[in-house]
Amino acid sequence: MLKRSWHDERGFSLIFVAIGLVAFVAATTLAIDVGMFMTARAQAQNSADAGALAGATALAVNSFTDRSAGGPAVQNAITAAKANIVMATEVSVQPGDVTFPLDSGGQPNLIQVVVFRTADRGNPLATLMGRFFGVETADVQATATAQVAPANAMTCVKPFMIPDKWLERTTESGAPSGPWTTTSEFNAYDTHGGSLEMPDVYVGAEDVAHYTGYTVANDVGTQLVLRGGTGDQINPGFYYSWKMPGDVGGDFYRENIENCNTSIVTWGTPIIQEPGDKVGPTIQGIEALIAKDPGAYWDSTCKCVMGSTFGTSPRVFPIPLYDPRYYADGKATGRVADFRVANFLGFFADHTSGNRVYGVITNVVGLVAPNAGPAPAGAFPMAIRLVK
Repeated sequence: MLKRSWHDERGFSLIFVAIGLVAFVAATTLAIDVGMFMTARAQAQNSADAGALAGATALAVNSFTDRSAGGPAVQNAITAAKANIVMATEVSVQPGDVTFPLDSGGQPNLIQVVVFRTADRGNPLATLMGRFFGVETADVQATATAQVAPANAMTCVKPFMIPDKWLERTTESGAPSGPWTTTSEFNAYDTHGGSLEMPDVYVGAEDVAHYTGYTVANDVGTQLVLRGGTGDQINPGFYYSWKMPGDVGGDFYRENIENCNTSIVTWGTPIIQEPGDKVGPTIQGIEALIAKDPGAYWDSTCKCVMGSTFGTSPRVFPIPLYDPRYYADGKATGRVADFRVANFLGFFADHTSGNRVYGVITNVVGLVAPNAGPAPAGAFPMAIRLVK
């Protein structure tokens, strides 16, 4: 009897089944926790990405130089990162986790954000099944870096343009003869096309050391009144309509003021003036645009738009700036009105009155178009993108 029991193998199958079940359960529980960790890691990266982009946006729109713990870049980065929860729990991100490294060229245009769900921060991930094997928590963290750099292209530009800023007529010593104001007039030639002895001076954004045009540091918050241009006069507030890509006539001009034309416009692009009186359609388009976000207003304290129901108010838009010297040179040599994009200006449409548009110069975010060439160092708009 004992001999037969010793050689009876029928019970071993139960042992193998039990061992297999244990292995299967262990693998299943491991898969559950691994899947949770992978999801948490992806969510943590989303949180870090959101923080880096929000911080970069604040650098571009609020203040490029304020990098203090209480400044808009750091605070916006923290707020955005925490708003993106990881496995139903807020991440830990402190002012010290938001840093501003230099880029490969030594420029201070990066912002880096690190987010945590770790034991050291008191918010580790709790395992679902690992606790049965003595592993109760796990750590997850993520890092993201965004860049704020001069933009080489814009979209959603409006179908009217104004001249870039210049230095008023110079004296014999080369110094400006007076301050540039929003009522100044660019003059380089007399009425017969002859060069003036002391012409007004325009230097483009590619020469950042001598650039005379609009800059964020000097001009954000400046009030600007736009009105239809007359004749050949080059005045800061005189706008000229231009023929945008995809123009099909009819209400196209007005609709591209009220809405966004997604065509990409780059520096140096020649633009053709739209013939005809466009004052009426311009005012109609601006009023329709204002009606989309009626509660938005300009706050002179923060130099920003407040009260908007949008992330960025549609009442903030880029206006192409044309090169006043290029235009004046063309007119002096008998060329038909010829314009060239010199920069882009951010503008907040406040209200209209009669045939005038009242607004404020503001920051604006641009694009990095891969085939547009490098952006000029003096670009007014900044582009924001994740780089790591």
